Amino acid sequence: MFHILPESNADLICVKVSGKLTDADYKAFIPKVEEVITQFGTIKFYVDVLDLEGWEWRAAWDDFAFGIKHWNDFTKLAMVGDAKWEELSAKIADKINKAEVRYFDEDHAAEALEWVRS
Repeated sequence: MFHILPESNADLICVKVSGKLTDADYKAFIPKVEEVITQFGTIKFYVDVLDLEGWEWRAAWDDFAFGIKHWNDFTKLAMVGDAKWEELSAKIADKINKAEVRYFDEDHAAEALEWVRS
């Protein structure tokens, strides 16, 4: 499930992801993100994946399709996690994506928020 955090403001969306993501989670969350993109043109994104347990396959497809559709709409993405695969995925995303992507471990969550806001 996606939980929008109170730190969200203007073109910055901050979320905490928990459990196993489903198609229904994406169907509820994507319109909120697209509303901000429509309003501001581009967005910054902070995501805490510490409690993420994975995706249903349909949700993984939703994530992929959303990413392709909005490839140029992200300027910064800060990911807070605690797993090597999350860090690796952020490094790969930074190399292939127009947006700046950085990974932060959970002890540096405040730094992640400060960075994505800048």
